[in-house]
Amino acid sequence: MNVLKRQEIGKRAEQEAKQFLQTKGLCLLTQNYHCYHGEIDLIMRDQDDIVFIEVRSRSRTDYGHASETINKLKKTKLIKTATHFLQKKRWLDKVNSRFDVIAIQFVSGKSQLEWIINAFPVEY
Repeated sequence: MNVLKRQEIGKRAEQEAKQFLQTKGLCLLTQNYHCYHGEIDLIMRDQDDIVFIEVRSRSRTDYGHASETINKLKKTKLIKTATHFLQKKRWLDKVNSRFDVIAIQFVSGKSQLEWIINAFPVEY
């Protein structure tokens, strides 16, 4: 699969994830937050919690589920990036936060979305 097709699928997945989460009552704070540690796809507020969301998508199922692609290195980058975001906002010890994963499988032109709340625990 070429890079443009993959980027297109990724953008479609992020849009779908954002819309889904907004229907569940989450409020978008920022999308594609970058710093020198890495990137977080979506940062949203769920009532009093700040939620860092990693969106993973797969167009094929023969190589495993989309959520299985988050390894230890990716988790470390997400945690460092989230910490940077919270420090920049001066929220680090003022808000509760969690990491969610939205895994989207595109099968036969349709998407199957799975929301994994509090996908991995973090101690700051």
